[in-house]
Amino acid sequence: MDNKAETSQMEPLDERSVLEFEDESLVSPASLAKRAHSLGTTQHVSFSGGPQVNSVSSLRDRVFRSLKVVVFTPKINILMPFGPLAVIVHSLTGHHGWVFLFSLLGIMPLAERLGYATEQLAFFTGATVGGLLNATFGNATELIISIYALKNGMMRVVQQSLLGSILSNMLLVLGCAFFSGGIIFCKKEQVFNKAAAALNSGLLLMAVMGLMFPAVLHYTHTEIQSGESELALSRFSSCVMLVAYAAYLVFQLKSHKNLYMPIDEGESPTEGSSDDEVPEISKWESIIWLSILTVWISILSEYLVDTIEAASVSWKIPIAFICVIVLPIVGNAAEHASAIMFAMKDKLDISLGVAIGSSTQISMFGIPFCVIVGWIMGRPMDLNFQLFETATLLITVLVVGFLLQEGSSNYFKGLMLILCYLIVAASFFVHLDPSSVVDKPPSVSER
Repeated sequence: MDNKAETSQMEPLDERSVLEFEDESLVSPASLAKRAHSLGTTQHVSFSGGPQVNSVSSLRDRVFRSLKVVVFTPKINILMPFGPLAVIVHSLTGHHGWVFLFSLLGIMPLAERLGYATEQLAFFTGATVGGLLNATFGNATELIISIYALKNGMMRVVQQSLLGSILSNMLLVLGCAFFSGGIIFCKKEQVFNKAAAALNSGLLLMAVMGLMFPAVLHYTHTEIQSGESELALSRFSSCVMLVAYAAYLVFQLKSHKNLYMPIDEGESPTEGSSDDEVPEISKWESIIWLSILTVWISILSEYLVDTIEAASVSWKIPIAFICVIVLPIVGNAAEHASAIMFAMKDKLDISLGVAIGSSTQISMFGIPFCVIVGWIMGRPMDLNFQLFETATLLITVLVVGFLLQEGSSNYFKGLMLILCYLIVAASFFVHLDPSSVVDKPPSVSER
């Protein structure tokens, strides 16, 4: 009897001792709530007589907790009702300008939550694979919109939205990260892994090369077969770029993973890696939420693409400005927030990986992937982004490459990148796209 009493008294003391002596940097309200929930569930199962009822109750509690964490906690989710509102307005009125606006607002919290679910999944996959997942699903919004635009024959929307995503990440997202980090740590110089940044800059220059030659062929009229040679070169270059990106993944994840280790971690990668964060939802919850969010983004993307041209006419805003500036800001909401957050925590390598890594993935994977998908669909999607867009991308890559070559950042470099983005935005606002956006102009009813 005495042994049993001592055993029963020791169990709660062990739990309390774990919570009392655990390092405070690893304890968050979410983790404490999760532990309290797990303890409550264990006691409920132990003292009640119906394990089947308890499992149903536990599942229901887990669903409610997941809904609270993912849907009801973030303030940006106040925009989520605009998604169903876009569907309702499209069904009742068919006013394309409002449908486009509501779809745009509805996609913003979905893109941010997609990034959140990816970050939660990254806790279970490791830092390197997690960063890759973050960049992949961070660009999922742009890729889904591009596939729907390809389906509708809107090749210029695809080209300009992907180009805008690269420009937004390299100038606006990285610039805001440098600026906010430089303001917070104004008395010290923030540094990052210069070798990894230089490698990404080289990949971006390779992407510029792939986009430049079809444009040069087109504008110099030096093709062997007019139109066909340009398309054939684009498809060949896209295959080469995809091979290069696959080799880059092997290089990053396998053979030279130490090259991508943050420089402040030194010889022990586990010491300063994650100072405070624990997963708030489980691995399978993350996967389920990724699936739900991707499907809902796909539905809203279809409404967005179908109404983009009529919205341009009704708002009197160039389609090039909507595609290059407006859409990428919405799609990059998750990257924008996370890059600034990590820069303010003096984790500039992660901010750089989010911004430049996302640009590298769009240029070396997203654009070639859309060319191949267009090839399969029978759409003449090519790498000729026109002279103005290609020159803008080349200058942007050169400017960012020069600012990254020292391996350090400050608020002035961030301000320069933000101001460069304002110049790019103003340029596309007054830019008249020489190519038609769709195969035929919108009808009067669509306007």
